[in-house]
Amino acid sequence: MAIQDNRSHNDHYRRLTFASFLKSDSFDAGDEAYHTDGDHNRSDSKDAISTNSDSQRPSNASTSDSSSSPIYPLSPWNQTYYPHNDNTTAFSSTNQSPWNQSCSPYHKSPWIYQTRNSDFEDDSDNGLVGTIVRQEGHVYSIAASGDLLFTGSDSKNIRVWKDLKDFSGFKSTSGFVKAIVITGDNRVFTGHQDGKIRVWRGSKRNPESYSRVGSLPTLKEFLTKSINPKNYVETRRKKNKLKIRHFDAVSCLTVNEDLGLLYSGSWDKTLKVWRLSDSKCLESIEAHDDAVNTVVAGFDDLLFTGSADGTLKVWKRELQGKETKHVLVHVLMKQESAVTALAVNLNDAVVYCGSSDGSVNFWERKKYLTHGGTIHGHRMAVLCLTSAGSLLLSGGADKNICVWRRNGDGSHTCLSVLMDHDGPVKCLTAVEEADDDNGGEKTDQRWIVYSGSLDKSVKVWRVTDYAS
Repeated sequence: MAIQDNRSHNDHYRRLTFASFLKSDSFDAGDEAYHTDGDHNRSDSKDAISTNSDSQRPSNASTSDSSSSPIYPLSPWNQTYYPHNDNTTAFSSTNQSPWNQSCSPYHKSPWIYQTRNSDFEDDSDNGLVGTIVRQEGHVYSIAASGDLLFTGSDSKNIRVWKDLKDFSGFKSTSGFVKAIVITGDNRVFTGHQDGKIRVWRGSKRNPESYSRVGSLPTLKEFLTKSINPKNYVETRRKKNKLKIRHFDAVSCLTVNEDLGLLYSGSWDKTLKVWRLSDSKCLESIEAHDDAVNTVVAGFDDLLFTGSADGTLKVWKRELQGKETKHVLVHVLMKQESAVTALAVNLNDAVVYCGSSDGSVNFWERKKYLTHGGTIHGHRMAVLCLTSAGSLLLSGGADKNICVWRRNGDGSHTCLSVLMDHDGPVKCLTAVEEADDDNGGEKTDQRWIVYSGSLDKSVKVWRVTDYAS
């Protein structure tokens, strides 16, 4: 097994303070172009690079004027946030999505892992722990469960890792893996480019063995619903499709295990609600005017969705007559830039929204959801967000990961910028590290963070609340 040296020309930047990083000239937005799956971004930049139509389709949302926007029901929530253009952004970019979108060829290469970087031997609490390099495809999705890490890519593989080593894996027949979620009963749900949601389960006798146990919708439900013409909808290509099935890429998945529900968002502009107990599709909602890029289950049983149409919407499950359905509570934000990532801090009841312009807006639950401010830390689009205790981690197309701490007054401080990736950071997840025996003394929370990138690698980091 080959081991690659972790050292690179960027090593000395990893421990810069945030202020020093802002003043540095190390980043050149035009140095390289990287592939991506193309979360739908709305950009009018004249410098935007043309894309491959198979990997990304342009926005279908109208940008003519605000009067054409739909009117939503009044609610006691705060007014929709309309961000304005200002010069306060720490990192700016005239080109919101300049990376190449073309697909990569399939390469059959062994997976290798890198050992701990010696630059951080003097700081065991913060920094890069190791790197898993895969040379067969770009990493688009990631999920962690216990001591296992699941990664998905455009090679159609779902790999399972343990202690930075190849533990297991399974492969779908088509459609590269754009989203992964894991439920408490050891089921793995994967969303794919071909519009399918596949279901996998690990063997109780052999933990290294995973097998496909079904797909959503189930074959039984598909056949039952296909008989009734009312269950069909007309797609943009004037074809009739069964509405319980996504007819475009499944871009995002999230689970609310308290309600026993799985949510899926798609480039077909719909949000679908699935019951975990029997895999039945309960609802198909025309949620947005353009592709749904991100969905996350939040506090108070709220559901948040973000789209290429630039809106962030809030949904809640309510009783409507004899049925329980998800209704639109409010549109928290409407902007020109696409909403590309969402994350929720359940402890403090805060929702974070990343956009293709590099900003992160957040809302706090007070009496109602109130806009708390905007965080600026990326020169290019924010592609992923994850919350870990009081920390927020944001990954961007500028190849960086910013580590933010939420302070007691609601403000956010950038503790560090992790700069070891050579491509856009597409996905993030974090798990709390088990405490060592400290004689009962309370210590700072330590988190293991996994980041997947379009440089075909997964990096493992350790961060704490006092990282710098």
